[in-house]
Amino acid sequence: MKNIILSIDGMTCSACSNGLEKYLSKQNGIIDAKVNLVMANASIDYDEKILDIPKIENLVKRAGFKSLGEYKEIKVEKQNKSEKLKFIIFTILAILLMYISMSSMISLIKFPMVISNQTHPNQHVILQFFIALLFLVYGFDILKSGCKNLIHGMPNMDTLVALGVLSSFLYSVYEMVMIINGNSHHSMNLYFESSAIVIYFVKLGRYLDGISKDKTKDAIKKLVEITPNKATIEVDGNLKEVTLDEIQKNTVVVARPGEKIAVDGEIIDGKAHLDEAFITGESKPKQKSVGDKVVAGSLNYDGFIKYKAEKIGKDSTVSETADKISGYFVPIVIAIAILTFIAYLILGHDFSVALETFVTVLVVACPCSLGLATPLAIVVSEGLCAENGILVKKSEILENASKIDTVVFDKTGTLTYGELKIAKINNYSNLSNDEIMKISGSLEEKSTHPIGKAFKII
Repeated sequence: MKNIILSIDGMTCSACSNGLEKYLSKQNGIIDAKVNLVMANASIDYDEKILDIPKIENLVKRAGFKSLGEYKEIKVEKQNKSEKLKFIIFTILAILLMYISMSSMISLIKFPMVISNQTHPNQHVILQFFIALLFLVYGFDILKSGCKNLIHGMPNMDTLVALGVLSSFLYSVYEMVMIINGNSHHSMNLYFESSAIVIYFVKLGRYLDGISKDKTKDAIKKLVEITPNKATIEVDGNLKEVTLDEIQKNTVVVARPGEKIAVDGEIIDGKAHLDEAFITGESKPKQKSVGDKVVAGSLNYDGFIKYKAEKIGKDSTVSETADKISGYFVPIVIAIAILTFIAYLILGHDFSVALETFVTVLVVACPCSLGLATPLAIVVSEGLCAENGILVKKSEILENASKIDTVVFDKTGTLTYGELKIAKINNYSNLSNDEIMKISGSLEEKSTHPIGKAFKII
């Protein structure tokens, strides 16, 4: 069995990540698949006798997404200037389209008569068509993702957008043909501006989400720093440096003095003092020997130990992911929209009215921020907590924290900073306290003993 972490492009909501995870997990040769929406990656355990990386990337493509290759590290990609310029241009086009389609209804300054829906209905509708067409090109990635995921039976937020936008656009094209054929009264049934503005606002949300994600990844970096990036494992009596992704359950991992524990496990050889302050809050390192449990992220002060890996990745003590949005959300919304459309037709409403309600249901439910907000908020919160030395083991704790009005500390002694410090100096010499500390510090400089560390802090 091998493991690969791939960077995934095209995920915009929880339905995307849930759908991709389910799709990959069902494929022959894939033992386990975990997809992370915020980090935009997929950790895949696979049978190397059946699959290789190109085949796995092809599976990702068939699911409606794109693999950007092996995931190396957390990268904060700032919004580029071309994306910003493109957004400004389409903002201007959106205002222009709204002006052309709506100004006659709300008595705004009249536009040139040559594009008036009353005197020149053909020019009026054709201009709207071409501007809306530009927005379809602008949002082609959304439409493509939505349609492909619908075909693969994994509808996501993009599917809601695609159905709403294409329904409005295609119906408006039909009305445009009727207008060109001389039925000018159909100009009041155009929805070109609706399809364009929906894409515009989704793109606006994506742009803002991109900025939020950059800040999120900064916070995640602080959370990830708790555990090391690499570890040393023992293979057939030889030591080998590997990344954390290569460590499997029951792998024998080695920790030298000064190194951090890579994964949760049990010591099988050696003994050492381990600093677990980030978990327990205890300032005094705890001595561990054969049979004792070790926690990922704790620091080995002074011993050489071997431990057997027990909890890997998402199962470890310091790794807890959360996703509040159910993968069933999108199919339910689509079903409600279809039932609403049928109900309006049965009740005798015009087709245009039924279509308008159909699109409304889809569009109201489709903002991708709905499926991204909770994971973003949780990860940012956990990152900030980690930065301040607080480990959150379950995301529900963050939600319940707002209800706390009393905090009770169950400690044997006093609350600590999580590290040994000099509390009091009893000086019986002719030297000053500073001179005594300099001498003591120099004597302990080469020591790895936990108490010796206290002198170096002063």
